Amino acid sequence: MAVGSRTESAVVNVAGLVQGIVLVTFPAASTIFTEKSEYGLSSTQYGLMFLPQVVTAITASLLGEGLAARITMKRVYLLGLGSSTVSMCLLIASTGVKSNQSAAYPLLLVATAFLGAGFGLAVPVLNTYAAAFHPAGVDRAVLVLNALLGLGTALAPVFVAVFVGLGFWWGLPVMSVILLVVLLLFSARLPLRGEVQAPGAAGSGGSHRPRRFWFFAAFAVLYGICETMNGNWSQLDMTTRLGASATQASFALAAFWGMVTIGRILFAALGRWVPEQVTYRILPFVLVATFLLVWRLPSHAAGAGIAVFALAGLGCSALLPLTISFGEKDLAAMSAAVAGGVIAFYQLGYGIAAFGVGPLQRAGLSLSAIFGCAAVAAGAMGVLSFVVAPGRPRSARPATEQAGSPRPSGHNGPQGQ
Repeated sequence: MAVGSRTESAVVNVAGLVQGIVLVTFPAASTIFTEKSEYGLSSTQYGLMFLPQVVTAITASLLGEGLAARITMKRVYLLGLGSSTVSMCLLIASTGVKSNQSAAYPLLLVATAFLGAGFGLAVPVLNTYAAAFHPAGVDRAVLVLNALLGLGTALAPVFVAVFVGLGFWWGLPVMSVILLVVLLLFSARLPLRGEVQAPGAAGSGGSHRPRRFWFFAAFAVLYGICETMNGNWSQLDMTTRLGASATQASFALAAFWGMVTIGRILFAALGRWVPEQVTYRILPFVLVATFLLVWRLPSHAAGAGIAVFALAGLGCSALLPLTISFGEKDLAAMSAAVAGGVIAFYQLGYGIAAFGVGPLQRAGLSLSAIFGCAAVAAGAMGVLSFVVAPGRPRSARPATEQAGSPRPSGHNGPQGQ
């Protein structure tokens, strides 16, 4: 372990926690954005708010490795933290003009664009650092980092609920700015040296992708739809149909992200006894069940809603990391490009669900019915799981690695949505 790497490792883990909080700040405040007395956004406006985030996250995740080879990983990491800081500052600034949509909405769009860039730049580098600082225990290091990132996504809605109770929901982005600035100042003083490949160094195959890659890409799109239906729309379904308070809705979202984190740790522990392929084939059908349950939940069933969204988190937990893990093994000729490609298609699915719900509601579908329709996407994902994860034996590998995380050895390892 290099000199000072214990401190560097601690900073990387803290950065993962903070990045998780920042990533879910906008969905956690969904009821604020759609409340008439606050921003008064329609469902369509709320959904379209995430379009810039999707575009910049896809772009950053695809370009980050090449950028790191040119300007160093440390600078890419700092640039990612800086982008996230700008995003939170713009969100805070929007509260001053929230009654004027023509001023507030553009600020929100720019804020989500910076948020996507921050995620796409920082998270892959954080995973690379976690592995580089612990060469004798790569899997455990990546597990710890992603568990903390997942913890951050679970804490964001809890913090929103706390700050709403105190009378100023915007306390969360203020807190995030403080944490990010401290991280930036502290990180800038550290060496933070890691390994990164030059573009095209791992035989990525240039612009040509084998036909089998598109099965992984399709799975990632479907997964992005399923995760985002829960991550971005659960609170609105809780408050508009299930009779939940804003606090209960926040806890439903916290339960979802919390179970995503717990599920990653659980399935990593069970990997010695339960083959990864079995987990991979079962979880999509858990999501089918949860979407159908959400669709059929009676009104004023807030408690049941929290439980169902928690189960949905378990269903989502291991799917994206395992998709990337399987892809790295099956597509060895382009292993260095698998993680970036899969996370880009995951973001495409995120975008479909984030800004596709509003138009469907305008067309006459209720939000609960849209959740029911999402069961079709989960079912298709279940069918694809038998193609992406065939029955041949595979070496055990934790299901907790984050999407878009290049490994020091030259191949990428798995991220929320």
